[in-house]
Formats: sequence, structure tokens, C-alpha cells
Amino acid sequence: MALPPPELSPAELARYSRQILLERFGVAGQQKLAAARILVIGAGGLGSPAALYLAAAGVGTLGIADFDRVEEHNLQRQLLHDTPAIGTPKVESAAARLTAVNPFVRVVPHAGGVTAENAVALFSTYDVIVDGTDNFGARYLNNDAALLARRPLVYGSVFKFDGQVAVFDPARGGPCYRCLFPEPPPAGSVPGCGEAGVLGALCGVIGSLQALEAIKLVTGIGEPLRGRLLTYHALNQEFQTLTLPRDPACPACGTDASIRAIDPTRYIAACATPPAPAPAMSTPDVPLEVSVAEASRLRQSAPERTVIIDVREPFELAICRVEGAEHIPMRQIPEQVDALPRDKHLLILCHSGGRSYRVTEFLRARGLPAVSNIAGGIDAWAEEIEPGMARY
Repeated sequence: MALPPPELSPAELARYSRQILLERFGVAGQQKLAAARILVIGAGGLGSPAALYLAAAGVGTLGIADFDRVEEHNLQRQLLHDTPAIGTPKVESAAARLTAVNPFVRVVPHAGGVTAENAVALFSTYDVIVDGTDNFGARYLNNDAALLARRPLVYGSVFKFDGQVAVFDPARGGPCYRCLFPEPPPAGSVPGCGEAGVLGALCGVIGSLQALEAIKLVTGIGEPLRGRLLTYHALNQEFQTLTLPRDPACPACGTDASIRAIDPTRYIAACATPPAPAPAMSTPDVPLEVSVAEASRLRQSAPERTVIIDVREPFELAICRVEGAEHIPMRQIPEQVDALPRDKHLLILCHSGGRSYRVTEFLRARGLPAVSNIAGGIDAWAEEIEPGMARY
């Protein structure tokens, strides 16, 4: 038996009066929002605008799931957080901000984030799931768990100047994320925002659209993006809506679906990290990848035979750099191949290890005998070797 909609206090009626005035929304729509439980996964670039608008709209219970802490480079786009919050758990910063925005909303922090172990049970306690994550492993996990919990998933993603939004809801006849992307791309082939960059205002557009879709799902107004993919191109301000049919052969929601439970190993493989090196690619005694600790040791023990080549952009060097490293931006590597020393061990460095991994593979394919990627890049270097180094 369904519970009656909650009564709204005079203060709530006054706060939400502008949306209550909407003909298709009204008091009934506001009461549905007040009774709703919505989970936002990720208190980052997409989760920030989504959570802010959902809180302001009057969602009764708003869950925030994130295991990370606030860092300075987050603040360009993650508007839930401010400078004094740097170093604090994102869920704490988010809860304080959202409660300040609307004290009528109950904010529930999930500091451990979403994991393979808790996803289905956690999603089952909410009505709508808003996915603000930024890596493939998390997206596939969220999709599969939402499907198993029979909850609609509001998907959003951004890459450089483009964004996408969709509602994945197989329980009500729609497709799922795997109907759009059956398998993740090869690990390391798609750079994350730490390498490709991200425009803060673009996150605001996509995250706000996700909040709007969640509100439509809860209140029943309008036509959600179920079975449709909305794309946004920021540089020419162009929206397109593409029909997204359900795939009968989908491994998650198809006729003979093979994914019937959450297997943690399935999502590890989908994480956007470079793959383990194949033995055939390794030059004898020269591994394809070394840790930052090993790179530091090599430079100290054999400085005359070791060269660190930093392939980041010039502006990145202005933030932090490894003293003594040679700088060759990634785009200039092809024209510099013949000038690189072949009698030295070349250690390739970037921000987090993605660009440098591709440069390492390229140089090995061009016949350089001793090239290794520095796993984790300068971000890992700052964490393990030089703790006082600025991070971004």
C-alpha cells in the first residue's frame, strides 16, 4: 500500500512556489519530490550541479556517494566544494553545502562510495540513481547494479567539449548502458579528464540536465530520455537527440542476458588504466613500466645512463616538475625520435601515466631499445617521492 504524499509546510510552499506555479507540476509534483529518494554517485563535476539543483528543487532524501577528498584542481568545476574544504572528504563538503542550500532536504553521505559489494543493496534503497562518475569501470558497475535493483539510471558524461545524457531503465522497457557500449574501450585508450582536460561550464550543462531528468522521472512530467541519447556540442551550442534502441543481444538486459549478478572482477578490467605489459613487448632487462620509486632509484644510481622525459604541456610544467627532467611535449615526440639517445634508459613521464604509456609504446615501436613508462606519472611522484610538490 502506497504511503500518502507528505504534507508541505507553509515555509516549503513559499520556497518552492515558483515551480509549484507550473501548470503540469503543481503541489502534487512538489509532494512527489518531497517523498523521493535520489542517489547521486560522485560529488564531482557532474554530481555537483546535479545535486545542487535536486536539493534546491526539494528532493526529500538526497544520497551522495563518493570516496574521494576535495583537491584544489577540483574547484574549477566541482561547485559543491570551496577552498576551505580542500583535503576534506567530498561527501562531508557536499552535505554541508547542500544542507545550506535547502535545510528541508535530508542529505545522506555514503563515504565509501559505490562498490561491487554494496551497489545493488544501496541502489535498492533509492528511487532514481544519477551517475556522475568519470570512468568506465564505475559506469558499467552502476549500470549493472541499477538494472539488478530495477532502478532508473540517469547517465551523463563529458569529454573535452562534448557531453551526453540518457536514461537507462530496462525495468520499464528502455535500453541500458551496455546497449550503447557493449564493452569498454581498450584500457588506457581513452584519456580521463586529468589528461584530456574538462571545461567546468560543460559539466554544469550536463549535470543540470541529469537533475532535470531525475525530476521528470520522480514527478511524471514530460518525456524522460528513456531510449534516447542526448548529445551536446559546446563549441557550436548544438544539441542532438538520437534514438537508442534496446539491444536483444545485450549481455545485461538482452533476451539471454549473461550478467545476472555483480562479479567484482568484471569491473576491474573496465577501469581506465593502462594494461599490464605483454612479455613480448619488453626489452630484456628493461621493463615496459616502472614505479616512481624505481624511476627515482634508477636516476640516483645511474644518472649518466638514465633520462626522464616529461611529455606534458608547458603550462603543466609551470605547476610542478621533476628537477633535471627533459621536456618534450607529446605532440613533438614523433619529430624528435631520431635525436633521442639510444644508449640510455629513457623514462617517460606525464601527469598520471596515460600519455606517457602511449609515448613509450610509440618509441619502442620505432626501435628505441630502452624505454619505460613511469606508472602513475608526476601525480604519483608528488605523492611518493616529493610530498611537498604541487598537485593538480
